[in-house]
Amino acid sequence: MTREQWPDLAGRIVRDAGGQRHILPVRVYFEDTDAGGLVYHASYVRFAERGRTDFLRLLGTDARRLIDGSESTEPAAFVVRRMSFDFARPGRMDDLLEVETRVKELGAASVTLDQTISRDGMRLVSAEVVVVLVSISGKPLRLSDAVREAFQAHAAGAKNSRT
Repeated sequence: MTREQWPDLAGRIVRDAGGQRHILPVRVYFEDTDAGGLVYHASYVRFAERGRTDFLRLLGTDARRLIDGSESTEPAAFVVRRMSFDFARPGRMDDLLEVETRVKELGAASVTLDQTISRDGMRLVSAEVVVVLVSISGKPLRLSDAVREAFQAHAAGAKNSRT
């Protein structure tokens, strides 16, 4: 399967007055719900992960290239350091949700992302997620200039700290 066959499989990056953001559509399946028919809270964590992964892919890199070392001289991966979720409204089976990801802040080895999961423009869940680039051995690595520039190009008013 090629990107040409499914051009929007990884979502899309859109530009608006607030800058650029990545949007990934996600359908809620039975497996994503709890006994009450509502989206189980941990499913939102998975949806947000998919949004971050596809955002990274559309920026021109992806987790596989980081891990195999083709992105730099040392194999690396983004790992979650901290995440905070606010659950405002429930989602239900068969809902079509949008996972929106925006760059909030760049650190020397970290990226802070704001994520919103919505249905028909109504916010269901919001999250702030801090990811850190680490070597396979677990040592934090500075963001390469290429990775930093890719994130910075999609950060509207994001703080940029190299410390």
